[in-house]
Amino acid sequence: MKTTTVIAILLIAIGIVAFGYQGITYTSREKVVDVGPLQMTTETEKTLPLPPIVGAIALVGGIVLLIAGNKKS
Repeated sequence: MKTTTVIAILLIAIGIVAFGYQGITYTSREKVVDVGPLQMTTETEKTLPLPPIVGAIALVGGIVLLIAGNKKS
């Protein structure tokens, strides 16, 4: 397969995944108390929002790249 076809398929897959998941959630640990040998931590979930426009741009870009790559052949 050509490089442009592989990139186009990856962009389409990223676009579909971006529509499916509206954000990336991750957990971070933070120290709350650090007094001598006593340490307390807390886990907080944070979400990095992923706007639907990012998925749309990746999806449309992949489709355009796929069509443009096939027309050159």
